[in-house]
Amino acid sequence: MAGPGNLKTKSVGQVRPVIGSRAIQWLALLGLCAAYLQGGINKATDFGSAIAEMNHFGLSPAAPFAVAVIILELGASAMILTGIWRWAGALALGGFTLVATFLANRYWEIAPPERFMMANSFYEHLGLVGGFLLVAWYDLNEARAK
Repeated sequence: MAGPGNLKTKSVGQVRPVIGSRAIQWLALLGLCAAYLQGGINKATDFGSAIAEMNHFGLSPAAPFAVAVIILELGASAMILTGIWRWAGALALGGFTLVATFLANRYWEIAPPERFMMANSFYEHLGLVGGFLLVAWYDLNEARAK
């Protein structure tokens, strides 16, 4: 008779080859980086809007900030996706996201009903920060194990 422990072991054994594959890992990393790739590409192809965004958030001089954000979003995403200093790319995007979240999503300063959506965005971005911290943690521990 199969006990609960055997069922758990069997389930993990069936799922691990798929979910534990490098392809799924890369797709998960791509999903985590998707907004930064899209943002970096959009800013690079519409630099005027990138400058307007920097001005909107009071970042001056706007052009150097826009260039730095483009390089950070695309460069750190590339680091994560290629595995070259993945932990550093993850920490860079995590730190950037944390700062940007407190800059752009100050829901406590906004009256309802707009507060609701901004609060959701704030906490969703904190989730992204957590995801990037997990990527860095995993990458550093995987390197230590080798």
